Amino acid sequence: MCLAIPAQVTEILAGDQARVALGGLHKIISTSLVDNVKTGEYLIVHVGFAIGKLDPSEAERTLALLAEMGATPDNPAAYR
Repeated sequence: MCLAIPAQVTEILAGDQARVALGGLHKIISTSLVDNVKTGEYLIVHVGFAIGKLDPSEAERTLALLAEMGATPDNPAAYR
């Protein structure tokens, strides 16, 4: 089973990379598969790659559902 997680862009980096935040977690991901990424946007992240953009309300809904399943930033093992 695979899981793609919504994450918000906090910083655009060089070389098709961005820093994203998910709760208290911050990760650097590749943005090479998504055009025109901007700070503040939500991306769908899978295995360290952004695979698409996501509407903010849909991102919040998805994150709320993950939290209901116990996948929260204070439980990082849930994201593995």
